[in-house]
Amino acid sequence: MRRFTIGLIGLGTVGSGVIQLIRSRHRYVQDKYGVDLQIKTVCDLKIDPKFKRTLGQTAYTKDFRTILNDPEIDVVTELIGGHHPALEIIQGALKNSKHVVTANKAVISNCGRELFRLAHKMERGIYFETAVLAGVPIIKTIAEGIAGNRYNGLYGIVNGTCNYILSEMETNKLGFNEAVKLAQAKGYAESDPTLDINGMDSAHKLAILVSLAMGKFLRVQDIHTEGITHISKEDLYYADEMGLTIKLLAIAKKKGQVIEVRVHPTLISRKHPLASVKGVNNAVLLEADAVGDVLLVGQGAGQMSAASGVFSDLINLAIANADTDRTWIGDNPVEIEQLGLRSMDEIETEFYIRLMVLDRPGVLSRITGILGKYGISIASVTQKAVSKNTAVPLVMLTHSAKERAVRLALKKIGQLKAVKARPVAIRMEEL
Repeated sequence: MRRFTIGLIGLGTVGSGVIQLIRSRHRYVQDKYGVDLQIKTVCDLKIDPKFKRTLGQTAYTKDFRTILNDPEIDVVTELIGGHHPALEIIQGALKNSKHVVTANKAVISNCGRELFRLAHKMERGIYFETAVLAGVPIIKTIAEGIAGNRYNGLYGIVNGTCNYILSEMETNKLGFNEAVKLAQAKGYAESDPTLDINGMDSAHKLAILVSLAMGKFLRVQDIHTEGITHISKEDLYYADEMGLTIKLLAIAKKKGQVIEVRVHPTLISRKHPLASVKGVNNAVLLEADAVGDVLLVGQGAGQMSAASGVFSDLINLAIANADTDRTWIGDNPVEIEQLGLRSMDEIETEFYIRLMVLDRPGVLSRITGILGKYGISIASVTQKAVSKNTAVPLVMLTHSAKERAVRLALKKIGQLKAVKARPVAIRMEEL
């Protein structure tokens, strides 16, 4: 039986969950997979004394270099998150001929190509299933499960915090701030939820998925990113009236030798399977050319969901190493196709537009006149209330229009005296 020795760096929520799984299922893994997973050393700057007493023969250190320099350790499991010193830990592990398992979306999305090249050079493996969708096996599905397919598109609900907030706003009619506070109280949102609600967490994950599915390495700053802070419970109510719902989607489409990538709130039909993904659940829809559409759904947040992904990576890495000595690093760091990136200005979608306007004669004609000037055709217009004294919501759906035209038109519309709030525009997708 092949013994596989682990050095684990980061004893937070996920790290402690990984230790729990390795210990509680030690014999099960031995019997089923023929590998013996052993945690030799754990590292963290501080540790709960009660937890420390449970480590038994497992060594504890505050210096991650102790693990990197230990010749008996086969794999370094990095679970501290963030960019530094996580990047230096992963680089150091590879340079010391150790495999790496990480849950670090920031490092993989920003430095993946360089790390993959280093791994190739050192003939070591990098496994990072938990970097996207926690324990839901989206990475292995793309790279191995349906290998050989070409991907024409992917649509992902990849942030559990945002999905939970939007679900609560829709189902329980909560305001945005109320829903955020509830997510924090339940442990689904950080005390500072900025990276979730501004869309950046989703952008990191989309960069990883695009590198795997389409072979294009992107900088996160290349991805047009919008969060959900401008979405109101009224928008969700109006969407529901039209048979639609709003999801924060990570979107990638490939057309010929050009791809478009974006993260933003998106209106989709209530009849589509993605519309039924509620709460902290995540999902990714893959449009593959041979197998067709593939949808993966599961819990994208939580201690044991994330720990399950790390645990699976450790098992898969141990099996691969024991059976064939092969390495698997998720993707070849060479871009096979030279794909261009479509400018956001040139992307075309249908739009939902909500304006708060004074209910006066001629206002609607001025608004539609501006839209027409920019070549934007209106599919429907609905005024949601009547009041001569206060602003009322005006909701419009457009036919397909270019992003730049809509942005310029709304800037002009927002300058009208009869428009009393910043226009809200939400893109629509027919999936």
